[in-house]
Amino acid sequence: MKILITGGAGYIGSIVTEVCIERGDEVTVYDNLSTGHRESVHPGANFLAGDVGDRGRISSALKESGAEAVIHMAGFIEAGESMRNPGKYFINNTCRPVEMLEAMVETGVNRILFSSTAAVYGDPVTDSIDEGHPQHPTNAYGESKLLFERLLDWYDKIHGIKHAALRYFNAAGASSERGEDHEPETHLIPLVLKTALGKRDYVEIYGTDYPSPDGTCVRDYIHIRDLAQAHLVALDALGNESLHYNLGNGNGYSVREVMETARRVTGVDFEIRESGRRSGDPVILVASSDRISKELGWKPEHPELLDIISSAWDWHRSNPDGY
Repeated sequence: MKILITGGAGYIGSIVTEVCIERGDEVTVYDNLSTGHRESVHPGANFLAGDVGDRGRISSALKESGAEAVIHMAGFIEAGESMRNPGKYFINNTCRPVEMLEAMVETGVNRILFSSTAAVYGDPVTDSIDEGHPQHPTNAYGESKLLFERLLDWYDKIHGIKHAALRYFNAAGASSERGEDHEPETHLIPLVLKTALGKRDYVEIYGTDYPSPDGTCVRDYIHIRDLAQAHLVALDALGNESLHYNLGNGNGYSVREVMETARRVTGVDFEIRESGRRSGDPVILVASSDRISKELGWKPEHPELLDIISSAWDWHRSNPDGY
């Protein structure tokens, strides 16, 4: 299949590109490199520099690549920052990609996978979140993604563009060639591993008084390769109906559990400091991925936190300064 991947120079996008190429797809990566890395793009992919808000440029990219589908992964992702600068998120995650949708209408590309998020749900009202859970985001990042999901519904109704909205929980880990390298880094596992490498003096726990077993937030971590494989499954299934799936492994791990597992993996007794809560952080986010499992047969192959952190540690040790 010929696929255009927006944001394909980012952490998740680069590994989705990797698995697409491994199975023989023809991939064009379209990225403005505002947060991604040119070095992370698979050498087997065609690379085009561009912004999803540039309708002319992305329309040309769709035509030149002969794209049969788009995997849209370009977006800002930091929930904490979104509560300080919401406009940045609504402009980039909700408004600018409308130009991409218009370019798809213009060029006749009628399938899109959307990189959504568990943040569309907000605080959970059930122990395990399924796709029917109420959607009340607690941060502007989650709202910006939810609004774009709603835009996709309208482009389906009006223009027949079918979509699969994949709601990620916490992507983590690495492939043998590609890993997580954000600047600044705010995700827990790479922060912990950078501390173990001596690149940071300490790592912080934001909030120790949550109503959870050890007082820290609980998250569902999914191995990045498992997440990427789910995209292939969803893309192959995307036909006459749009789809909405959670992607997680169904296990919740607290911040303290992540840090202690990282100590086991690295063998480093790094410093941990406790800080106050961050605005917009739900207490517990754990996925039910039963729908995609039952309907498409997908399930994680690497669900254990130890395996996830070990793969990330291997990459960070080999790439201590990132890309």
